[in-house]
Amino acid sequence: MSVGTPYQVYLVDDEITLLELLKSYLENAGYDVRTFQTGEEVLQVLDDQPPHLWILDIMLPDIDGYELLRQIRSKSDVPIIFISARDQDIDKVIGLELGSDDYLAKPFLPRELVIRVQKLLQRTYERKPVSLPAPPYQDWTVVGPYRVSEKGRLVKEDDRTIELTTKEFDLILYLIKNRGQALHREQILAAIWGEDYIGSDRAVDDLVKRIRKKLPKFPLETVYGFGYRLTAP
Repeated sequence: MSVGTPYQVYLVDDEITLLELLKSYLENAGYDVRTFQTGEEVLQVLDDQPPHLWILDIMLPDIDGYELLRQIRSKSDVPIIFISARDQDIDKVIGLELGSDDYLAKPFLPRELVIRVQKLLQRTYERKPVSLPAPPYQDWTVVGPYRVSEKGRLVKEDDRTIELTTKEFDLILYLIKNRGQALHREQILAAIWGEDYIGSDRAVDDLVKRIRKKLPKFPLETVYGFGYRLTAP
């Protein structure tokens, strides 16, 4: 996925009138918009190059937005905005815990959605990298049975390359540069998602679960009630 102009936005909603209205506003703001009305249409493109951002309705006629969010998150960590006619706190909480980056309850002004899209894209793709105090280290760093290359953004076990999303690798690198330190969840959120991230810190736990599944021998400890620590060699 390349970051350039215009950003590509995938918009999912079964209300055709609203779909066309939001598409018009987003295109007028300079975005390349592709629309979908069903979950099945979304599933057909999940193995393709992902967009820069998803806008996803919870209530669809075939597959609900929660399941689609899980499917999208299994493929990539591009930002997702949930929209829903059910203005309930539980929907917002569930969406954020499953990995959405923002939530907007219907009815809303199309202009508000455009502003949220702008801010989320800027935060994700245009923010300056977090400055992390760290000593100079070699291109390959050994962590347990794994070798990590910052320059190549690779993690290898023996000769096997382990496929990781952008945020999974970012967190691994952040942990390595702060090896031995107990890192609070809020500290990790700021470093990986940005200082103005508004979602739940459960996003950190979800990211850690994905890393542990892909790298079961990665020496990452849970500091209960606080956060996580990569054990020192």
